[in-house]
Amino acid sequence: ATISACKPGGKWGEAMALLNGMMADRIEMDAISYSAAISACEKGGEWGAALALFRRLVQDGIDADTITFNAVISACEKCGEWEE
Repeated sequence: ATISACKPGGKWGEAMALLNGMMADRIEMDAISYSAAISACEKGGEWGAALALFRRLVQDGIDADTITFNAVISACEKCGEWEE
């Protein structure tokens, strides 16, 4: 929920910091956490960060859901990087 609060203002840096803090504290990550951070990156125009988070999700063996795919696609599309 805290990461989701970063979405409206496009506070992608704060979302990334929260996600990294969760990892450092060994809190179990899920598609919801990643999707919220990816959406914050999308709102902030940071398609590269959104794509990096998606790649990390895949590396961590977490199953992406429709929301995750839509968020990363939207981030790339809004920044003109749809071919990525």
